[in-house]
Amino acid sequence: MRIEAQLDVDVIAVETDDQLSVLIELAAPVLPSSDEPRPASTLEVVLDRSGSMSGSRIDGAKIALDNLVSRLEPTDNFGLVVFDNLVEVIVPAGPLSDKHQVKQLIAGVQTRGNTDLSSGYLRGLQEAQRAMGPAGATVLLISDGHANAGVTDLEALGGIAARAQANKVTTSTLGYGLGYDERLMSAIARGGSGNELFAEEPDTAGALIAGEVEGLLSLSAQAASVSIEVSPHVRAVQIVNDLPVTTTGKALMAELGSFYSGETRKLVLTFDIPAIAALGLAQVATCTFTWVELPTLAQHTLTVPIHVNVVPGDQAAGRIPDPVVRTELVFLQVQQAKRHASDLLSGGKVEDAAQAIGLSLSTVHRMLANAPASMRADLADEAAALTYLKAQVEQGSISRAAKFSSMDAQSKSSKRGRQSGEKPSAPQGEHKPPEPGA
Repeated sequence: MRIEAQLDVDVIAVETDDQLSVLIELAAPVLPSSDEPRPASTLEVVLDRSGSMSGSRIDGAKIALDNLVSRLEPTDNFGLVVFDNLVEVIVPAGPLSDKHQVKQLIAGVQTRGNTDLSSGYLRGLQEAQRAMGPAGATVLLISDGHANAGVTDLEALGGIAARAQANKVTTSTLGYGLGYDERLMSAIARGGSGNELFAEEPDTAGALIAGEVEGLLSLSAQAASVSIEVSPHVRAVQIVNDLPVTTTGKALMAELGSFYSGETRKLVLTFDIPAIAALGLAQVATCTFTWVELPTLAQHTLTVPIHVNVVPGDQAAGRIPDPVVRTELVFLQVQQAKRHASDLLSGGKVEDAAQAIGLSLSTVHRMLANAPASMRADLADEAAALTYLKAQVEQGSISRAAKFSSMDAQSKSSKRGRQSGEKPSAPQGEHKPPEPGA
């Protein structure tokens, strides 16, 4: 893993309160040639089969699952749990030694009943943990409805996902249609360090499911995390990205999840620094990154110290903030505003949400005017997404706007970056924002 840190300012004034932002770029290792064996992957699918999934939704999901079974190797582990008001293990998690039988079992899934999402998810986690090897596992939760039985509390379900992630089980969610609870599905994906996906139509859902499999098969690092221990010079630290964060002793720990081969990620930290009395080089924090490299399963740790020069006030007065770091900071703050707008929309506060989206769009347009060339494509993509959101709210498509805003903010914040050589694109889960009114 290549890790580089860049400060927005390299000097601060002595005996003056200040704030320091740090942009950290992480580049995952590139997988060796395809001739090299890879560890067996484990994928557990938890599928909603409640009555609202009947028709094209369940048919599309079954086609997508059939295709993903074809894509996996016989040595890979696959399992399928379905749920309505009851839970059933259709395919016990294990090696795909008989793909024909597994496909027949998938084809036989029928819809019925209500939505006990928590029971289905918990059973899926049990299956994944039973079958997974040293490389961990991925659970993909697919639902089109609101949880109306079992555990329905957002924090509780997010906590379950976070605890599973700590045991090498990543959770991604796919919300199907416009009737599902985006806050619940988002909480699970965020806690599980996975992807939050949104599809209105079966074809889009099928493409997203296929994408999850491709990502699983191209992982080059797993169980990545960063621990940030601040020095006595620092009053507070914030991780601006939307990541699961816990406090362990004196350190703040964020879960970074899995990385695809050659993928880059961007992480922004802000430090609140009270007046430092002494001139010279001051250590702000120590960042310790840990990850498991594939296919060797070797664990790596890299420590990155963060320093800043403390200088007389007249020298600090002439400093010029780094435009890349400052632009990235504002970009991620826009994602926070979109997450807030999604919560407002879900709670029926449409006017407040519209105002937040409008302010974010104005911010992005201002950023575009003076942005570094390397970031203009990302900002233009963000402006297009916000324009689409604004139009959806104005047209009264509140549910679509809430779901798109949540998904878009998560993909651009927690998974901020892209695979090596990939051009910036529309938010994860869509090739482009749907046409307004679609």
